[in-house]
Amino acid sequence: MATFALYAAAVAEIAGCFAFWAWLKLDRSPLWLLPGLCSLAAFAWLLTRIEADFAGRAYAAYGGVYIAASLLWLWAVEKQMPDRWDLTGTAVCLGGAAIILFGPRSA
Repeated sequence: MATFALYAAAVAEIAGCFAFWAWLKLDRSPLWLLPGLCSLAAFAWLLTRIEADFAGRAYAAYGGVYIAASLLWLWAVEKQMPDRWDLTGTAVCLGGAAIILFGPRSA
């Protein structure tokens, strides 16, 4: 559940922020803000579904996943292919997120 919640939260946040971007930067209708706000609310809810003992740890792990999802958005929605440096950075971030989320904890 934790991994799914991380990716779902990332997609919800990116979609919500993109709606604001489209309105402000791409001259889209202000009606784009309504699904954007709903998407951002879904992001906040999904982030609470992450199975972590502390919010800060969940947010830190989410950061790596957010980077990966952002580059997927770049490729799928904005039609811009990530380069090798984007992919290398993403691999490093996902590795760090996995360590934070799944690392053994002392009592």
